Amino acid sequence: MRAVLCSRNPHKARELEQLLPGWTLESLDRDDYPPETGATYYENAALKARFGHEQTDGWVLAEDSGLEVEALDGRPGIHSARYAPEGAAAVAKLLGELEGIEDRDARYVSELVLLSPDGRELRGTGTLEGRIALEPAGSEGFGYDPIFVPDGEAWTVAELGDKWKADNSHRARAAHALLEALSA
Repeated sequence: MRAVLCSRNPHKARELEQLLPGWTLESLDRDDYPPETGATYYENAALKARFGHEQTDGWVLAEDSGLEVEALDGRPGIHSARYAPEGAAAVAKLLGELEGIEDRDARYVSELVLLSPDGRELRGTGTLEGRIALEPAGSEGFGYDPIFVPDGEAWTVAELGDKWKADNSHRARAAHALLEALSA
């Protein structure tokens, strides 16, 4: 399967290509993506997919994801990518907001939208429940992985590593659901 990926995020592109065996993803490198104005991950992913569908006549894949923290009323949520500059700055901002807060329950959410050449839509949704650590740890993954501890685990996603993430992450679960929808 060959598809255009509506994302400029090289981390997501590499991760999705690994999660979708046999697929070749070509990133749609555009500066004029529409703003993510949706109220849900699905709406934002569908917006990107429709934009990509207008640019090509093949399969189009789009993804939106984020981190929802219970104590912050679900923030940063759909605004996770714009919450703070990626990496250490986003992690530091989130940890600062949670300072002194005991309830650190959180979840990662990923929504994939695939459009066929004729416009048929398929979806895959994945979540990963967990909590926010007190401080960053680990060197693999990206984004909030150094502070996200999945349920049932003692280490952050960044400590558990890329192999663990490829089998268990919210994006892996969304990819699995998309593959199931595609084969149905």
